[in-house]
Amino acid sequence: MTALTVVRPGALTTVQDLGRPGHAHLGVPRSGALDAAAHRLADRLVGNPETYATLETTVDGCAVRVDAAVTFAVTGAPCAVRADGRPVAWGAPVRVPAGTVVDVGRARAGLRSYVAFAGGVAVAPVLGSRSRDLLSGLGPDPLTAGAVLPLGAPCGPPAVVDAAPWPAPPSDALVLPLVPGPRADWFAPTALDALDRGAYRVSSASNRIGLRTEGPALERARPGELPSEGMVLGAVQVPPDGRPVVFLADHPTTGGYPVIGVVPEPALPSAAQAAPGTPVRFAVTRA
Repeated sequence: MTALTVVRPGALTTVQDLGRPGHAHLGVPRSGALDAAAHRLADRLVGNPETYATLETTVDGCAVRVDAAVTFAVTGAPCAVRADGRPVAWGAPVRVPAGTVVDVGRARAGLRSYVAFAGGVAVAPVLGSRSRDLLSGLGPDPLTAGAVLPLGAPCGPPAVVDAAPWPAPPSDALVLPLVPGPRADWFAPTALDALDRGAYRVSSASNRIGLRTEGPALERARPGELPSEGMVLGAVQVPPDGRPVVFLADHPTTGGYPVIGVVPEPALPSAAQAAPGTPVRFAVTRA
């Protein structure tokens, strides 16, 4: 079986597919690629079904050695891509011979790049998914130097493209649509206006669990906390410090802090690519 050997794991590189939906009643988040659109594109470029697992890098990429000839592609955050030190295309399928070191560089914009290999990363699935869930610890460990990852058999020809166009990650501002509720009434009437004014920035404490923000504390209209209730992807929960948190793929399935609104799922890939310090504005849907 074809395999990858990790040469440089990077700050945080994990195996991700489209996640394991349907297990929230067991306390298991969906997980999966944070920028699902970039993951799907990477798979399509190398001829894989979009359900095949890719590598999700964070900030500074990773490097792996392939033990057989293989086609790969890199999408998501734009970055330098090299094969044995030679520049190769980003956003297009690249064929390399056995023994090549594929090096995915530091993100030039955004945070997360996706590396697909023909046949997919074929680690053992857990609850139907090969994704690493940082909250529950399910799935394969994040990459470490010397680790060996199997690849599956290629199942289709690579895409015929020179390069795939891709929207730039947010830099000037991250604008997230927000549907108020279910607990908007737990906050002062001015809270939604504060979210709409764009006085927040992405916090460096953000991770796969949630995009944390820095900015003014949202004023509460009710004291105390709720009994724990179900949490959904994109929920904007407000902890006691008053700074909203947008739940991403590895979010907890229940929580007791009030949710002021929900960011629709199609808007979440941009949140996954927003670097610390990026201004955030919540575009509130008004009745």
